[in-house]
Amino acid sequence: MDLTFKGLICVNGLTSNVSFKKSEKSFSLKECAISVALAIGLVTGVPAMESPAHATPANSSIPDVSVLISGPPIKDPGALLRYALPIDNKAIREVQKPLEDITDSLKVAGVRALDSVERNVRQASRALSQGKDLILAGVAESKKAEAQELLDKLAVGLQELLRIVEERDRDAVKPKQKELLQYVGSVEEDMVDGFPYEVPEEYRNMPLLKGRATVDMKVKVKDNPNLQDCVFRIVLDGYNAPVTAGNFLDLVERHFYDGMEIQRADGFVVQTGDPEGPAEGFIDPSTGKIRTIPLEIMVSGDKSPVYGQTLEELGRYKAQTRLPFNAFGTMAMARDEFDNNSASSQVFWLLKESELTPSNANILDGRYAVFGYVTENEDYLADLKVGDVIESIQVVSGLDNLANPSYKIVG
Repeated sequence: MDLTFKGLICVNGLTSNVSFKKSEKSFSLKECAISVALAIGLVTGVPAMESPAHATPANSSIPDVSVLISGPPIKDPGALLRYALPIDNKAIREVQKPLEDITDSLKVAGVRALDSVERNVRQASRALSQGKDLILAGVAESKKAEAQELLDKLAVGLQELLRIVEERDRDAVKPKQKELLQYVGSVEEDMVDGFPYEVPEEYRNMPLLKGRATVDMKVKVKDNPNLQDCVFRIVLDGYNAPVTAGNFLDLVERHFYDGMEIQRADGFVVQTGDPEGPAEGFIDPSTGKIRTIPLEIMVSGDKSPVYGQTLEELGRYKAQTRLPFNAFGTMAMARDEFDNNSASSQVFWLLKESELTPSNANILDGRYAVFGYVTENEDYLADLKVGDVIESIQVVSGLDNLANPSYKIVG
């Protein structure tokens, strides 16, 4: 497969791990920026160096919106997943927010940070005490008992965190914060009662993830004495990308990625999913053809995703995506530069935040379908190199949310 990356000669030496073709055409700084912004090198086709109009990165390649776009951008994958849930419950968000703010409080050096952490914890505890009934009122009826148990654990955990702070045990704060936010996230997931919308009829028979799933990707790392095996935990979000996440989970169950090498690792992205042979995607045994999926983008405030068009093509320049390229380890589908609906099996993880990909002002948002985040060991993605091997990807939870699984069909 010949991967060529449009305009990348202008930025930080980014090149394809397979090939890199330079045009003799000269670029002005403005033309270069536009070219890179619209063609970062994450598509499956062979892009040209000409007009940047509607070009997209190169290679196969109902939260409260104000919470996401006011102040510093949210970069934590867990927080992004919590805010991406299709819920509207102010009471639980008022517990969540001060717990997340502990991360910023801990940026202060030494034990002085604990004074701010204490305020965060007391605020969260107060919000839980005052809003518990409203929180439970927002939980699906069949899940109220589970949510009650989680809230009880959360209340006890907040008191335990307060004691940790009072004992000035700074090192114990972060693990406890993570535990409490997991309780919050589980309660918020219990607020989702069924799948919130209908997928368009033309995609309804595809593998669809109607909810969330978690997978572990085990990678065998070569030529690194400090890291030999690493397991990356990935949460797939079918609430906001049911077709995209369903396609990937279906391929995982087919063991499509097992034994496959990392095919691009340049400090900007890690990419894989190109099978051996001339095909650039998964060949469906039932048809003998490459199975492709549409571009799928969920916009904050919309009730369902838009399909087949970038937000730029739709003229929605100020729209915020529900799953933004904010986090290190954001996972998305690669596709052909000039075909929005050409994604198949090639996926990439974004590593580098640069002047071209700042959080909340990202030239990838609205052009590529994000469908999950690496939530554990994401920092080790930067250590992966071309030739490292994905030993396996295994489903941890959520397989029962996969509708129309093709892997169960003979052939």
